[in-house]
Amino acid sequence: MRIIMDFKTQAAPAAGLAALTGADALLVVVCGDKLPAMDKPLADLLAAAVKDGDFKLERGQLLQAWRAAGVRAPRLVFVHGGDGAPKALRKAVGAGLAPLKGGGAQRLAIAVAGGPALEAAHGEAVAAAVHETLYVYRETKPSAPPAARLAGVTLVCGKGEATAAAAGLARGDAIAAGTTLARECANRPGNHCTPTFLAEQAKKLAKSHGLKVEVLERKDCEKLGMGAFLAVAQGSEQPPKFIVARYNGGAKDDAPVVLVGKGITFDTGGISLKPAAEMDEMKFDMGGAASVLGTLRAVAGMKARVNLVGIIPACENMPSGRAVKPGDVVTSLSGQTIEILNTDAEGRLILCDALTWAERLKPAVVVDIATLTGACVIALGHHRSGLFSADDALAAELLAAGEAALDPAWRMPLDEEYDEALKSNFADMGNVGGRAGGAITAAMFLKRFTAKLRWAHLDIAGTAWKSGAAKGATGRPVPLLTHFVLSRAR
Repeated sequence: MRIIMDFKTQAAPAAGLAALTGADALLVVVCGDKLPAMDKPLADLLAAAVKDGDFKLERGQLLQAWRAAGVRAPRLVFVHGGDGAPKALRKAVGAGLAPLKGGGAQRLAIAVAGGPALEAAHGEAVAAAVHETLYVYRETKPSAPPAARLAGVTLVCGKGEATAAAAGLARGDAIAAGTTLARECANRPGNHCTPTFLAEQAKKLAKSHGLKVEVLERKDCEKLGMGAFLAVAQGSEQPPKFIVARYNGGAKDDAPVVLVGKGITFDTGGISLKPAAEMDEMKFDMGGAASVLGTLRAVAGMKARVNLVGIIPACENMPSGRAVKPGDVVTSLSGQTIEILNTDAEGRLILCDALTWAERLKPAVVVDIATLTGACVIALGHHRSGLFSADDALAAELLAAGEAALDPAWRMPLDEEYDEALKSNFADMGNVGGRAGGAITAAMFLKRFTAKLRWAHLDIAGTAWKSGAAKGATGRPVPLLTHFVLSRAR
């Protein structure tokens, strides 16, 4: 699903927002703790609402009016936007758009009153909020509500704001396209989103955005010696796919940025079977792969001058007579042997072979993205992704990208003492340590395969999807990754 939205900027009319034409809905984001300066019809309406207690100058407050006297737009919504910073604006636009998305509005105008000057980050926040609010999964749900009629959004700008705001809207629209692709892939049930499906999505992206895609089959992986990846795949009837997608937007001799996404399209835990409760959510275990596809879509859509390679090892983790067993020892592509103590620690097994394969690309940097550990959810909850890297400068780049994208991460430790937990009597390493510090020992496992790489790891187990009534993929960390890649463009 791709919501086609026409974003543009427009100068505020000299007569005020009430006189704005070309929109059948007006969303006014009110910022600060005082009534902002506005033209009389809107100022009077808002002042009366505040006086009567129907609207407070507090974040999250919402007021709707239809056919308000003196206002050209038939639908009017006031929403409080806190201090007007991009993060607050994104939340406010989402809240203000919610009551409009199911109605007849086709063209929305958004204005910010009382806030700071609009910058590119504000435009990006607006585009992100619109796409996020309007998204509805309907691929396997014919009874889903119809798509919103909204087709265009105009951001009303003050003097000198339009250029930056328009650039932000365009960037936000491109990132939202990638985020939506990631959500659509991850929301598909496991019988639809198979390794083959992911390979097909990569090929479609190649045709639409000029990528080059290579898909290694099981026999190709066997010839290369990807023993860790194939150990996970061997229990499933679904054939594994090792997907490599290249976007060449930079100079021919520019070293590429490489993103490696975990593509477990369904994770039962294998022989170390997971509990039945919430196992359906293990269709989201390919969130890392989805984010790689989404980032490729966003970066290619902006025609960024950078070389980007996405690597997706994709397979299922299933129990069967052929499945790998606890205690089995396998040989990875690097030549290091691994004792598989827990078959439910499979993500790191497919990633380690992908990281070794990435060496042949001579990358500038490699970032792997994976819904890797429940331990990361315990540590950080659902707001920040876990970031691991021994490279301070690279970690700082990724953290800054996350903050700019409103898709934040938090750096976690990689002290060498944590590596002790991976010792094995029967192989070069075990694939798990003890329960304590599980997200860290998982990262330490991956680190053993990155000696020749400038590397970082993002554990997105807490941020790639939501549970409960709002169950569904978030598309994170496509915004973070896109900002990171763009920061390295020429």
